[in-house]
Amino acid sequence: MKIIKYSGITLLLAATMLGACKKSFLERPPYAALGGDLVANKDGVNYLLIGAYAALDGQAPDNNALGGGGSGWMASPTNWVYGSVAGGDAHKGSESPDQPDINTIATGQHSTTNTFFNAKWKAVFEGVTRCNNTLKFMKEAKDMTAAEKTQVEAEARFLRGHYYFELKKMFNKVPWINDTTADVLQPNNVDIWPNIVADFTFAKDHLPATQSNVGRANKWAAQIYLAKSLLYQKKYAEALPLFQDAIASGNTSNGKKYALEDDFQRNFNAAYKNGPESVFAIQMTANDGTNAITNANAGDMLNYPYNSPFGCCGFFQPTQELVNAYRTSATGLPFVDDYNLPANAVKNDMGISPDAAFTPDAGFLDPRLDWTVGRRGVPYHDWGLHPGAAWVRDQKSGGPYAGKKMIYWQFNQSIYKDSHSWAPGSAINVVLIRFSDVLLMAAECAVETSNLPLAESLVNQVRGRIADHPEFWLHQYLDNTKPMDGFSTTALAANYKISRYPAGTFSSQAIARKYVYFERKLELATEGHRYFDVGRWGDIGVDLMKKFYDYESTITTDLVGANYKKGRNEYFPVPQRQRDLSIKNGKSVLDQNDGY
Repeated sequence: MKIIKYSGITLLLAATMLGACKKSFLERPPYAALGGDLVANKDGVNYLLIGAYAALDGQAPDNNALGGGGSGWMASPTNWVYGSVAGGDAHKGSESPDQPDINTIATGQHSTTNTFFNAKWKAVFEGVTRCNNTLKFMKEAKDMTAAEKTQVEAEARFLRGHYYFELKKMFNKVPWINDTTADVLQPNNVDIWPNIVADFTFAKDHLPATQSNVGRANKWAAQIYLAKSLLYQKKYAEALPLFQDAIASGNTSNGKKYALEDDFQRNFNAAYKNGPESVFAIQMTANDGTNAITNANAGDMLNYPYNSPFGCCGFFQPTQELVNAYRTSATGLPFVDDYNLPANAVKNDMGISPDAAFTPDAGFLDPRLDWTVGRRGVPYHDWGLHPGAAWVRDQKSGGPYAGKKMIYWQFNQSIYKDSHSWAPGSAINVVLIRFSDVLLMAAECAVETSNLPLAESLVNQVRGRIADHPEFWLHQYLDNTKPMDGFSTTALAANYKISRYPAGTFSSQAIARKYVYFERKLELATEGHRYFDVGRWGDIGVDLMKKFYDYESTITTDLVGANYKKGRNEYFPVPQRQRDLSIKNGKSVLDQNDGY
């Protein structure tokens, strides 16, 4: 199975832009603009399509000042700032003066001029433009068969659907620009959901079930993305059968039947990338010959423990509120309503010197905690026991923890680490949709269509992955390699306990909804989903954010004054820079979201 590579002449050709775009979304002239006679053919169109895939990493080529190339962390496809920090999974980390624009995003007090929003807008519209150029020149190509054109159109429209989905869930009011749009100064006061649905529907109907390149989208990824688009519109009855069909019959683009990985951590381990749980992933590659980390998840280059073997930079520190959520009872079930009570709070090392004695929490915990969060006294993959404050830049601001899901291992770092920048890159794929996410989205649809037994079964399938495989609770630092000095090969790293919900637990729609939402918090933590989930959950989301702010602001200093306001914070603002650049007849064609 081949893997798509995003570099060299591919990106040069893919940089061909619609000339008018330089006035608005991209704020730059086209790089290496080539005439239609050079790209309006089979080879040229294929290069353009690969370039459209390349834009998935968020590293738009107009800003190389951030070390990794492109827009760096400001447009990371993991959405660690917009989905996880803003949603309460994590603190910004580092220290308060570093990347201050994240501070206001974390507290919900961001403004329309925040530079992060403009960077994200530009990077995602870069992807839209590449898709549109692919479609435009495909239509002009004379050496392509009808079947070849249909294949290209389906992939390009899948990608365009993804890029617009990303824009819609973030900014709500988004202008629709396609391959036939003559004037890119389009208004954003028309709902683009029907266009997104149309793109994913076409992709679902015309993409093959498997692909020769593992990074290319297949029909099942398109079907799941279509269902997700319907879920976001609260069209649960339409979304559920699409999810169920994919759960029962779907497979990855490399032909693996969809399934949960028995070992949870394989979803975040470069040695096991493109497994049965990977519905659609951005292919990351270390040491690709470019002498840059653009293709090695440059968007997360800041998110390694500070003063550690990784070198940089101490951002993206999970919150105590998230850690507490992994507390379980003696029966292995979570404390869904009162996990933040003092009796349930997980012990931490806030204010304790690295040289002072510290014993980790001895209570019952969901094993997923220690695949998600690095905490003192627990193995940090195979790098040794996390030392606590020695790896934290400022506990008072960011808390005592470190992220873990996107951190490479020590024993195979020569393969999967990329050192071609001042902060590391990694070959760990960015999985945009995991199969466990599909199960939980289907469970949500089942709740909203009053099929509570189905919802309970789907949630238990996710929990059962962990409950049924205690062999993977061990060896968190070994990963089937030889034992590391100083570690036990038989002792658990903590007192783990997890079980399925007993039959009939989902006894009402309100209870079932609460449990489904909580399972998303546990399973998908720090993967960039949380803020967008709470935003679409209405009053429940508002209440969840208030409770988070109330609790976490008593622990760290970075969230003082935080507020999530209904009617405003469900979406981020349309960047003021883009409104200023979209003037027609003396007035911006782009409206602003409510509350800004």
